[in-house]
Amino acid sequence: MMSKLVSSIFRICLLGAFFVLLFLPDRVGITLSYPQYPLSDSLFLRLCKTVFWVLVAVELLRCFYYGVVKNTKRGWVSNLMTLLFPLSLFLIFVEVIFMFVPQSHEGVLSKASQIWWSKYWKPLNALGYRDREPQPAPGKKQVLVIGDSFSAGHGLKTVDERFSNQLEKKLGEGYEVRNLGVSGSDTGDEAKRLAEYPVKPDVIVLQYFPNDIERVAQANGLKITGGQPFDDVKGIAEQVVRRFYLPNFIYWQLPHAQFSTFDQFVEKAYSDSTVLKNHFSDLSKILAYGDSTGAPVCAVFVPFLFQLDKSEGYTRPVEDFLKEKGVKVITLKKEIAAIPEKERIVGKNDGHASAAVNAVIADKLYEIIK
Repeated sequence: MMSKLVSSIFRICLLGAFFVLLFLPDRVGITLSYPQYPLSDSLFLRLCKTVFWVLVAVELLRCFYYGVVKNTKRGWVSNLMTLLFPLSLFLIFVEVIFMFVPQSHEGVLSKASQIWWSKYWKPLNALGYRDREPQPAPGKKQVLVIGDSFSAGHGLKTVDERFSNQLEKKLGEGYEVRNLGVSGSDTGDEAKRLAEYPVKPDVIVLQYFPNDIERVAQANGLKITGGQPFDDVKGIAEQVVRRFYLPNFIYWQLPHAQFSTFDQFVEKAYSDSTVLKNHFSDLSKILAYGDSTGAPVCAVFVPFLFQLDKSEGYTRPVEDFLKEKGVKVITLKKEIAAIPEKERIVGKNDGHASAAVNAVIADKLYEIIK
């Protein structure tokens, strides 16, 4: 009996080597390679981790059986094992479950959001857009939607809920709406990607969000200050929260200190004449491309969904600039205000626009384009 107990303990120690390979590869200089790395664990890697935890559970079960159940000499060690064994099995079981639980989150920060991204961020074309392949469609007018994660449909499980896809259905057979949304994109990046896209537009839709000025503002000396994710956990606790699914999920359900002073940053950016001048230069590139292709440009302003008045105040200089250039500007304050706050976003940890807000955007664009 003792030999079987010792052999189980020995196998658990051997599993420690696999633990390092699966959970701490960066600590031993190992670089993994698969399509989503390092953004998320691949399905194969999560399955390998599941097998690892099953093997650990089996060896713990053997230790408990031979160390407690078959042991006639009970002591404090046996009592401690009786307490820890079911707790360990429960934690292993829940950890495995949460390796397959998706939940969208802004910035793909949590492990649950990484699972969500791997599961729902489809289709993905050859250019990296969450859209159909960029092949010409003779006889159809081409509407190109350029924007950031709000255009790409972050948090929406299906692209059918996005405003670009809803708009295409409304416009009918004579139109094709192509989505050039990229999470984290700003106006300068959007101008570049629009010019490089292989399909020429008949209409350009610029989706604008108040953080579109962020990079040009930082390039001109403005800084976002404040804490960063995981700053409020230290040492081993930080590693546990970062690397394991159950602690990571719990961490992102709890309130934390404000990660940044982004609100103050945006207010300064839109009131800084130098920043605005450079930002207008990026916007002018989009307008110039529209002129060169003969495609009219319309701009839809998506506000901070819980700060409608502030957003309108921040981006007013950009609205005025675009109107002066002949761009049709669409604002959504009135329509979004009519939607209950909880129904404006895709989830409690993700402030991106819900399908209901996307429907409002599609309706407003349809009125302009059709």
